[in-house]
Amino acid sequence: MHIPENIVWHESSVTKAERANQKKHKSVVIWFTGLSGSGKSTLSVALEKALYHLGIHTYRLDGDNVRHGLNKNLGFSPEDRTENIRRIGEVSKLMVDAGIVTLTAFISPYREDRDKVRAILDENEFIEVFVKCSLDACEQRDPKGLYKKARSGEIKDFTGIDAPYEEPVHPEILIDTEKESLEDSIQTIIKYLEINKYLSK
Repeated sequence: MHIPENIVWHESSVTKAERANQKKHKSVVIWFTGLSGSGKSTLSVALEKALYHLGIHTYRLDGDNVRHGLNKNLGFSPEDRTENIRRIGEVSKLMVDAGIVTLTAFISPYREDRDKVRAILDENEFIEVFVKCSLDACEQRDPKGLYKKARSGEIKDFTGIDAPYEEPVHPEILIDTEKESLEDSIQTIIKYLEINKYLSK
């Protein structure tokens, strides 16, 4: 999309580094991706609470929540899914600039769309967390009854049923929710953040 010449980016007089120094932690996007029912929202909620108790300034962007407001005009066609993720990427970038550890929980089925979000952020500001769970297990969980509706034809273009999901090739973190407990999964992510110096030990 072309940006008109009369629209100019205004730099802040407070830098990202200064915000990080004030908050005592780096800002980053932790991007949870996986099938519906894989455990993305559960993980992001638990991680946000754990980071809060560590004194980390966080905010969580959830797929359903965002579609109540910012993206309520978007459907689930491939084009709308791409635009959904593009907007979330731009919001996430603003939050990183604000010094916040931003957690996102979106199916985000297309690898290219996730890579585009990574590309608009600075190096090491995007942590892809692949929440791995088999389609069978997700269908058995089916917390919202969506798979049942998709199988019956009530919902069209449902990821994993009649729309594709492209797994990450090299995610920073892989969480297998069929094998790992919620507590262990959260500790895995926090350990990654500490080892890579996003958080102070």
